[in-house]
Amino acid sequence: MVLFDSFLMPKYVRMGTGRYMVNVIEKNLSYGQKVLDSEGYKIVVSDTLFTGVFEPGTIVDQYPKPNTRVKKGRTIRLKISQPEKMVSIPDLIGRSLRSSELALNQIGLEIDTVYKEYNSDVPSGNVTWQYPKGGDLLGKGTGLHLTISLGVPPNFFQVPNLFGLSKKKATEDLARAGFKLGKIFYRQNEDLIPYTVLNQSITAETVLEKPVSIDLTVSVLDMQDIFNQMINQ
Repeated sequence: MVLFDSFLMPKYVRMGTGRYMVNVIEKNLSYGQKVLDSEGYKIVVSDTLFTGVFEPGTIVDQYPKPNTRVKKGRTIRLKISQPEKMVSIPDLIGRSLRSSELALNQIGLEIDTVYKEYNSDVPSGNVTWQYPKGGDLLGKGTGLHLTISLGVPPNFFQVPNLFGLSKKKATEDLARAGFKLGKIFYRQNEDLIPYTVLNQSITAETVLEKPVSIDLTVSVLDMQDIFNQMINQ
């Protein structure tokens, strides 16, 4: 057993043979290949790291690791750097912050900085500005700068969009936005549910310094019903 452990087994597994692996990490690929070739090793580029930290073609990792015993003729696997992959930036204007984040993550980008500003033209929580702009190319892993709308500035009133709402719902939305219901006009329309808003006296999204009354035009199936109501009153 002593003879087997001390002589036969080491000879069988060739313990103590080989040389210490040289370190070619952070060396240029062509230089690393010459060094490894002079040491009697075979070279295979088995992986790539897309990064802007290293010059393209730099060896960023190797296997076996440096300073480990490796037999002559062994294949050495190298991981080298390549320029970052460029991706086209999506147009995020008008999107919500969450939607923008998901769209960027899907292509390897992220959000760097978020600014906020009052904007009457873009709903609160949606993107009003981005840098770089949509369509530009950017390296994966890079962050964008976004500005998010805070909605209508304080002490201003924005007219809601009432088209297609019921008369009751439109009245509620007006009150919620700080406006009052003005006059009601009726228009016969047999294709719509009765009392559906067809028009409003002030265009939706208009920003005003003070609330006013807003007139509505709503649908009815038969104008005669409205005349009868007026006579009965």
